[in-house]
Amino acid sequence: MADIIQLLPDHVANQIAAGEVVQRPASVVKELLENAIDAGSTHIQLIVKEAGKTLVQVVDDGKGMSETDARLSFSRHATSKIRSAEDLFRLDTKGFRGEALASIAAIAHVEMNTSDNDDMIGTSIRIEGGKLISQEATACARGTSMLVKNLFFNIPARRNFLKSNAVELRHIIDEFQRVALAHPDIAFDLFNNGNELFKLPAANIRQRIVHIFGNKTNERLVPVQEETEVVAISGFVLKPEYAKKTRGEQFFFVNNRFIKSPYLHHAIGAAFEGLIKEQNHPGYFIFLDVDPGSIDINIHPTKTEIKFDDEHTIYAIIRSAVKHSLGQFNVAPILDFDRDANLDTPYDYNKAVSAKMPTIEVDSSFNPFREETPVSGGQTSERKTTHFGGSFQSKSNNASWENLYVGLEEKEEFSSIELESEEVTGSLFDDESTATESPTYQLHKKYIVTTIKSGLVIIDQRRAHQRVLYEEFLKNITVQRGLSQQLLFPLKMNLSPTEMSLLMELKQSLESTGFVFSSTEGEAVEITGIPVNVSESETTIVLDQLLSDLQNDLPERGFSQADMVARMLCKSLAVRSGEHLNQTSQQALVNNLFATKQPDISPFNKPTFITLTVDEIDKRFL
Repeated sequence: MADIIQLLPDHVANQIAAGEVVQRPASVVKELLENAIDAGSTHIQLIVKEAGKTLVQVVDDGKGMSETDARLSFSRHATSKIRSAEDLFRLDTKGFRGEALASIAAIAHVEMNTSDNDDMIGTSIRIEGGKLISQEATACARGTSMLVKNLFFNIPARRNFLKSNAVELRHIIDEFQRVALAHPDIAFDLFNNGNELFKLPAANIRQRIVHIFGNKTNERLVPVQEETEVVAISGFVLKPEYAKKTRGEQFFFVNNRFIKSPYLHHAIGAAFEGLIKEQNHPGYFIFLDVDPGSIDINIHPTKTEIKFDDEHTIYAIIRSAVKHSLGQFNVAPILDFDRDANLDTPYDYNKAVSAKMPTIEVDSSFNPFREETPVSGGQTSERKTTHFGGSFQSKSNNASWENLYVGLEEKEEFSSIELESEEVTGSLFDDESTATESPTYQLHKKYIVTTIKSGLVIIDQRRAHQRVLYEEFLKNITVQRGLSQQLLFPLKMNLSPTEMSLLMELKQSLESTGFVFSSTEGEAVEITGIPVNVSESETTIVLDQLLSDLQNDLPERGFSQADMVARMLCKSLAVRSGEHLNQTSQQALVNNLFATKQPDISPFNKPTFITLTVDEIDKRFL
């Protein structure tokens, strides 16, 4: 039998490795930024074009590489971070696998310019699809510049699986923010298509958070600090009132490396128990410093999952530290055991005057139904008597109290005539088609039940309202005739640079729905007009939720911007389950739903109603 097992060529093995290491342009960004940090850089620039599909460039001022190191860096399993297997369990650097550059070079056009001296003489290497094109001396400053062009040029199937530019750019920004937060002592810049998105100077961690997420974040932060033998915890959590329904600003770092840990995330949620709603998620920036020998980073290709030796202890410490910080800064209610006795009111001092009991004076001779005796001159005497804070006037000037009931019989007859005339008026409609519409009933403040000829219709009120609002917003955006109500006093919102750039992309579509933005300068947005179906108190909440949803629940390719905005607005503004609707609102919602183009499904492809025929109901009684 012939041998069938053979060694794969290097370029095929590199492409297979690239499938694990490089999933999208954001993966390239992560690997190159980590290499720049390991090189001891103090200033790192990230430049992308078309969300990294055309170009990803990272320029650093680190120590650079020699000519030999520059060539070896593109070989598989070549790294300067470890020397033996034992080093894998005491890692304090980022890129230790030695597969990043080899994998990237196998699926892209790569050009590297690097220098390890101050003589402006370095090395330039060009590789395309894993093949060395050229290597020559060049003039460049100390540090390294990595250019990755035409990602997945030789694997069209992988390139076709990439999402839209907006989605891929969002992933790049996420990776950039994670690396920038982990290293606040390094200056970072991010440019997309020639536009500056972030310019982060070297600062402390609180300033870095504010620079990334905007000035509004500063007042929302609650510091967390705890140091034990197992772990040292530092960072911030957001105040409970700023918890969101989406998992947005949630960052865990272990030894300055971003990780994802649902187990530790649950510890933060447990500390916020009772302070936020069940469906909301707290924001946090938590940094854990542990012994490198007590964790294993080498369990996932992306190095975002870590295995701890004693995860249960770390869980308890995190929950306790966060809970203590919320109580220490008066965010959560606490018992005050350190009461200052000097602030107590001294009730028992010597010169105190004893309190007097209040007295009640009652005129026992007062009778409101007794007639006063007349006095001289034919006039009756008047007397006012205080009774529980009120005054009663003598009835001598009024008729007898029995006269108050005179004529009630006539009024009752008049009322009966009124009711009879209304009944006659209501019976004038002989045609059944002009009768009132089918009655509606709200079930558990979630469903609306109404009747049809064949049986019953049960409508989900939230999904139905989403369908109505979605088609209304989509129509307004398409024809650009959204009605707007002007505000007497403009509203101001402070946004982060990411939210501001996203708002500018959606500005035209939002203005078509009825929003009016008078100015958008820096991080401040001034709103002078809002759609007619949005209340003034809900405006900032709706826009904040809209931007948050678009950042975390990015739509797939194929949805237009108008469709995307309409979906997110109807999701925020639709009536919610558990909200009471009166009879008029129920009937209007039913009529508006069946007047839409697709009343049977919501904008998110969920059924809006179900029907129960009379036959189905009859079968239940068999």
